[in-house]
This record gives sequence, C-alpha cells and structure tokens, in this order.
Amino acid sequence: MPEYNETLTWLAETWHVWVVTITLVVAAVIDGLKLKVPNWITFPMIISGWVYSVALSPYAGWEGLMYSLIGTAVGLALLLPLYAIGGMGAGDVKLLAGVGAWMWGTTTCYAFAVSAIVGAVIAVGMVLWTKSWAKHQAQFFFLLDEITSVKDPEKLAKIAAERKPSMFLLPYGIPIAIGSIAFFAWNGMQL
Repeated sequence: MPEYNETLTWLAETWHVWVVTITLVVAAVIDGLKLKVPNWITFPMIISGWVYSVALSPYAGWEGLMYSLIGTAVGLALLLPLYAIGGMGAGDVKLLAGVGAWMWGTTTCYAFAVSAIVGAVIAVGMVLWTKSWAKHQAQFFFLLDEITSVKDPEKLAKIAAERKPSMFLLPYGIPIAIGSIAFFAWNGMQL
C-alpha cells in the first residue's frame, strides 16, 4: 500500500501543473498549425485557474484568489506591451495570463523568462533555416528604429498589421509552452 499512498500524494500535489502542461501543449499545437491561440482555450484556462485557486489550492479562499489574480495580471503585463505595438497576438497574451491564473505570479515570471529565451532561440533557428539573416537583421533594426521613433502604440499596431502578411511569423504559443513546461520540469513541479 505505500506505493499507492505515494501515488495519491504525488497526484494531489502535482495535478494542477499537469492541467497547465496539457493545456499548453494543446495551445502550442493549435498555434503552430493556425497561428492563433483560440479563446476557447485561453478563457477557460484563466477562469478555471481562479476556481482552482479559490477552491482547491493550498491557499484556498480569498488568499488563493488574490494569488491567482496577481498571477493573471503578471501574465498579461509581461506580454501586453508587445501586443499593444502589434508584435504579439492576443491569444499568446491570454495564454500566459492563464499560466498566471494557475501558477501565480512568481512562477509565471520565471516561466516567461525561459519562454523568452526559447522564443529567441527558435527565432534565430528559423532565420538560419531560411538563410535570410541579412533580411531579418535589417528588419530587426528597422523595427527597433520604428519603435523608438514612432512611440505611439496605436500607430505601431497599425503599421505592424499592414506588415504582417509579409513577415515570417513565430507562433509564440510554442515558446510559451516549451519554456513554461521546461521551467516546471527543472523545478520538479511535475514530479
């Protein structure tokens, strides 16, 4: 019976991490195929994270809800600036907010940091794969100049929307999934 009890204890301590992990994998696959993380994944993820935090988390009640709301806000705040200037899809922002709703603020910050590194590596790999380093380097400096000179998020978003059909896009749900899951695994959160 000790193995059975250990399994139950493990499941009780880690099931919420596995819910987030599975949701991230599904979102990444859809984003990779359709370049969009749909609302039918993100909104239920956020709301169920709030419910988990209130009803089932180690800090159930108002304290858990507060941690969850802070995590949601952190997830939104980390990607909202990129979304505001047209450099990120709304689904990606809501996906990270969903991670925050379930995993709370600190874990979301670390998961985002790893996701940003993963995203950079994937982006460089995509550029090298297509052998278009010079083109993308020029685009990078052009975009950087645009951001520093235009400074109006609405104008930047409009310019980005016009440019989007000609850009080589990175479905950012994939780096969010890989980075978050890697952070969970590295910290033994899934074990």
